[in-house]
Formats: sequence, structure tokens, C-alpha cells
Amino acid sequence: MIGASRDALAAGRQNLESLTDSTPVDAVKLAEELTAVTALLDREVSLRRVLTDPSRSGQDKAQLVSSLLSGQVSGETADLVSGLVRSRWSGARDLVDAVEELSSYAEVIAAEKAGVLDDVEDELFRFGRVVAGSNELRSALTDPKAGATAKAELIKKLLGGRANAGTIRLVTSLVNTPRGRSLEQGLESYSKLAAARRGRMVALVTSAVPLSDGQKERLAGALGRLYGRRVHLNIDVDPEVVGGVRVQIGDEIIDGAVSSRLEDARQSLEG
Repeated sequence: MIGASRDALAAGRQNLESLTDSTPVDAVKLAEELTAVTALLDREVSLRRVLTDPSRSGQDKAQLVSSLLSGQVSGETADLVSGLVRSRWSGARDLVDAVEELSSYAEVIAAEKAGVLDDVEDELFRFGRVVAGSNELRSALTDPKAGATAKAELIKKLLGGRANAGTIRLVTSLVNTPRGRSLEQGLESYSKLAAARRGRMVALVTSAVPLSDGQKERLAGALGRLYGRRVHLNIDVDPEVVGGVRVQIGDEIIDGAVSSRLEDARQSLEG
């Protein structure tokens, strides 16, 4: 998002944080209701255009939301959406994306409150690795002809008893309503939300062998000092790395892998 939409989303996230941090509201229920609102706005093109029309007052749009959602969702959810439509948006689709992100963020907050956010982050990452390694599984989860129930059952079979309920809800929502996102993009967006909640960055670390707890701690500490923020590590083991580690944070890559140095040497010889 850019411009007005980015500012509006930031305000919406602050409102969600204030609500969940200062009241005993059920964050899981908020997430479920915001998902339902996302589906409504995604389906009703004329409605989202009205709710983002800059010629209409914020109060008018908020009253429309209240009348539409009254009795359908909790007062907290209606207030969050009303706050969003009071803001200015660069495009109507941005409002839908924002409500969807707040739904995912509410799941992240629920996981944090339950003390399982680290587990959820790791489970989402591992699920992404499993999908990346299986074309058959990817096809089953992204097949537009497969019904939502069948996909939900497949996810339950894969993750049931092995992952937290929040992880299963996030993956199911992504698979059944990708809204133009790939599985990788959706899972990465969840990871970024979790990192933002903790005020930290996420690093994808690829190494030839699993890292020990001590190695992870030292690497996270070094990266934290380098970037001035806490860093969460997602570890991927790839024997082809040969030795060393490859670290990716956003678009930046810190490559200390032996395989990369060998490839650089090979290219130099060929040149």
C-alpha cells in the first residue's frame, strides 16, 4: 500500500492493538469476524466503493458500516471497521486488504496472549517448507476446483495434533481465500505480522546442517547488533550449501556459504 492507504492501515493496526492490549476482548473471535467482513467487502464491489468514496464524510461511512454490521458481528469488530472507513484510501481494494490483514494480525495477537506465538511462527515456516518440497501437495492446496471443505480437511490431516489451532486457522484461511496471493506470499505476510508484533525482524537462515541452540543464539545476537533490532531466525537446512550459512533479511543477503564461494571461484576461472 502507498500514501493514504498505508497511513489508514497503520491507524487500524494501532486501534486493534489498543483494543486487544487494554481490554479482555477475544482476539480469535475478532479474527473470525474480520474474516467474514473481508469476504463481504471482497464480494460487494459497490459497497467497498461507497466506503472508500472520498466525497462522502467519514461519519456517514461509519454509520453505514454500523447499520450493516449491527447484530452480525461484535461491537468491537464493528468499531474497528468503522474506524477504517473513516480514513482516506488510495483505492477501494486497499480497504479489503486492510481488513484481511487486521484479521491475520488478530490471530497473531491471540497466539501471543496464549504464549504460543514463537511456536506458530515456526509451524508456519515449516509448513511452507513442506509445501515447497511437494508439487503434489501444492497442487491439492491451490486447485481452484477443490472445495473449501476438502482443503480444510487436508490441512487438518496435515497439521492436526502437530500445530496450534491458530496456525491451522491461518493456513486454512490462506488456502481457501488466497485473494491473488501465492502460498509463499501469504505465509511470508504472516511472518512479517508476527515480527512486527514483537518489534523484530525475520531472517531466513540456510545452513548445511542444523544449528545448535548456542549457534542460533550467537547468530541472532550478531544480526541484532548489526541491524539494531531483535531478529527471529527461520532455519532451513540444505546440504548443498556445503558449509557456512546464508542469511536473508528482506531483500538483503549475507552469504557466507562455502558453495557460494566455490561458485564465485568457478566463475572467476571461467572468466
